[in-house]
Amino acid sequence: MYAIFRSGGKQHRVTVGDLIDVEKLDVPVGERITIDDVLIVYGDGEVKIGNPKVEGAAVIAEVVAHGKDKKVIVYKFKRRKNYRRKRGHRQQYTRLRIEEIKV
Repeated sequence: MYAIFRSGGKQHRVTVGDLIDVEKLDVPVGERITIDDVLIVYGDGEVKIGNPKVEGAAVIAEVVAHGKDKKVIVYKFKRRKNYRRKRGHRQQYTRLRIEEIKV
């Protein structure tokens, strides 16, 4: 059984027990959250596709940790104009453990 849900502008395909990283959520570590923006649920040979969401479906997950990704270097350059800009960015994320998929 798996589900596809939307969080932080991205779609994630998960099964029970998966660890995934999503955009930072303001939820303390150890708390359980319910994500009801479920787009597709597959289980028992049956596919339920939402329009745009599957009614009554939810993904229950536990917040395991918060962290920062690897640094991404953004470098802007214009030739012959003495223009150079270098910036670094570390995206914050929340790590979730999927506990249950409700249909």
